[in-house]
Amino acid sequence: MKKLLILLLIVVPALEIAVILLSWNTIGLALTVLLIILTGLLGAWLARREGLQAIRRAQLKTSQGQVPGEEILDGVCILIGGVVLLTPGFITDALGFLLLIPATRQMFKKLLQRAYEKMVYSGNVYIVDNQSGRRY
Repeated sequence: MKKLLILLLIVVPALEIAVILLSWNTIGLALTVLLIILTGLLGAWLARREGLQAIRRAQLKTSQGQVPGEEILDGVCILIGGVVLLTPGFITDALGFLLLIPATRQMFKKLLQRAYEKMVYSGNVYIVDNQSGRRY
């Protein structure tokens, strides 16, 4: 996992720089900067809208006595998507938008759920009772 993270921290910025330079050479500096700013603004608006909807759905489920599991996964994807959109670049913007659009977010939610289940089954995730201090 550590190696993958280090690889991502090196490869993704290098790819972003390459795509930005390609865009700069193709459509010009002004348009490239404008596109980066516009995707950031659109992403912030979309993240806010989707985040508020997820919060409302979670509140509704909670008020009905249900666990808002699906909404929590939505919230995690929206948070990651919003953060990724804050980084300048077209590749990360594409990933951020995929995480923010409800239809494409489903795929990422399934991946998150599988990863969480894997951690639970391997014993890497514990549920702690705050009153007794017991781990389950």
